Parts: sequence; C-alpha cells; structure tokens
Amino acid sequence: MHPISLEQLSFIGKGLSRPECAFAHQSGIGLAPDWTDDGGVSAIFPDGTVKRHLATNWGQISDQLGLGEPMRPNGICLMAGGDIYCAHLGAERGGIFALHPDGTVSVVLSEVDGKPLPPSNFVTIDDMGRLWITVSTRKVPRAEAYRSDVADGFIVLLQDGEARIVADNLGYTNECLVHPDGDRLYVNETFARRLTSFQIAEDGSLSDRLTVAELGHGVYPDGLAFDEHGDAWLTSIVSNRVLRVSGDGAVEIVLEDVDPAHLEWVEKAWRDHAMGRPHLDTAAGKRLRNVSNLAFCGPNLDEAVLGCLLGDQLARFAMPVKGHPPVQWTFDIEPLLKSLSSIRPI
Repeated sequence: MHPISLEQLSFIGKGLSRPECAFAHQSGIGLAPDWTDDGGVSAIFPDGTVKRHLATNWGQISDQLGLGEPMRPNGICLMAGGDIYCAHLGAERGGIFALHPDGTVSVVLSEVDGKPLPPSNFVTIDDMGRLWITVSTRKVPRAEAYRSDVADGFIVLLQDGEARIVADNLGYTNECLVHPDGDRLYVNETFARRLTSFQIAEDGSLSDRLTVAELGHGVYPDGLAFDEHGDAWLTSIVSNRVLRVSGDGAVEIVLEDVDPAHLEWVEKAWRDHAMGRPHLDTAAGKRLRNVSNLAFCGPNLDEAVLGCLLGDQLARFAMPVKGHPPVQWTFDIEPLLKSLSSIRPI
C-alpha cells in the first residue's frame, strides 16, 4: 500500500478543544469531544462550520456524584435519537454520561462492582446494543501508568442495565471495537504497545485473549477502526502515525509525522519507566498535533479524519480503502440535527 504523504492532508473545523475522538455520521456531520466550559461535543459540518453542543446542567450532575470538576469527554459514542455518550476523563473519577440533544446530561454509568469508575477512556456500541467501556488504569494520577510494567486497565460491558468487568490487567486500555465479523473484541493497549483481541461469548463474556500485533519502536496505539476487509487501522500518539494491521498481524505504517529527536526523548523515558505528562503534552510533528484516533468518513467511507490531543482542527485525507460502516453510521439522529440548527457557529 502506498504511504500517504503530509502534503495530501487537508484540515477541517476550527477552534476545536481537545478533539481526541472524532466520529462521522452519514448525514455528513462529524463529532468530537469539546472541553469548553463544562464540556460537551463540537459538531463539524461538511463546509467546516463548527457548532458547540455543550452541557447545560453539568453542575447538578457533578454535585450529585461529588465530582467537583467539569465534564471532560474523551471517547464519545453516538446513539440512536441523537444522544451522545461521553466517557468522562476526570482527574480521579470517571463515568459514562449521556449528552442529550437539548444539552442536558444524565448518568449512564458511574460505578462498577460497587466502586466508582476511575477516569474513563472510551465507550462504543455494538450491533446488539451492548456498550463496551474502557478504563485505562486504576492509578491516580494516570501518568503513573505510562509504562510497560503497569497493567491495571480493564473493560466494562454494560448490557441490559447491568455492568460488569469482562477483561482486566490490560496495559493502559484505550479504544476498543467489535470486529466486523462480530466474534472478537479488539482493544489497544497503549503503553504495553500491542493490539489485543478477545473472543466474545453469547452473554458478552470475554475469553481467549490473543495478541494480534506487537507494536514496536515509536508506536503507542490509541485509535482503532476497521476497513471493509476487516483490517484494523490504528493511530499512534507521540509519533503521529497511522498504521494498518492485517488479519495475520502484519503491521504497515501508512502515514507519519514524527520528529526523531522528540521521539527518542519519549522512547528513553518509556524504557526508563519515567514517562509523564510532558511527553504527551508537546506536539512535535510538522502538521499533526498528537493524533489519537481515526474515523472513516465521506459519503462512501473512503476518506478519514484524525482526532488529536493538541490541535484545534481535524486532519482529513483520502483513504486507500473504504471503511467498514460503524454501527452508528445510519442511526436516526434527527433530534440532534434539529438542536444543532439553532446553535450559532463559532
């Protein structure tokens, strides 16, 4: 597969606030987390217009749960009817919260096994309506888990109103996604530097943990998507890489924007178990700003946008292969679109 050059990138949107997890819908709009004020999402329209859809009652929710901080969406999941589920990446606490089309927020999940959810990374829905939720680490602050010898991340399944931990002891659990064949759940372990999969039982239990691919020098996998052939597409923070992982585990770098000196500085810290926030809070690429996720988009799913940790726009480019339609691609979200029509663009 021919690599994608930086010159092939264009950018869409403006004024985005930590758009870590981008998502596209067949209506043409894109969604990304927004850390403005009490948090919410930004809606990016095909012409680049951006509208902020922010929480209006977060203070009440925060007081109810004793959070004492703004909502900080990391992963987001579009639901039928236009609700957007947000994985709250708080300083010490997490949870999954529904941002409704009218701007109000309600609690979806705040604890598991009788304990408050730690800072929550990601949430996704499968074609059976089950929610898969990742928690990267139980350590506070999270930076204590930016190392290869920590594996205390886990995956929660929320099904029929019941939540349970279905996988544990993961090396910084990040984005997860059910494979298009429906049989296995794939998940990125960012600081263990591998792509892992589990067999999904009929009741949602996970077993048969397999390493799909060991990811080497400079790769810290974060985002995950599947193409029409079932191959996995990953994004790597720090090295600003987009990689394709085929069914046999072969790894191919398709795009990168890496500063060698910066990368070696981070690599040394990772090897020495000394990695911290400064290593993630600097964007060293020429055009990309610490890419964190990939979403196939466009009418034919033959383009992609890249979420990022440090930029205020989304990079967009033509893909060499079409994406597998996400479950939410065809959801009816008319209530959300109607609400967005009344919001002034930034």
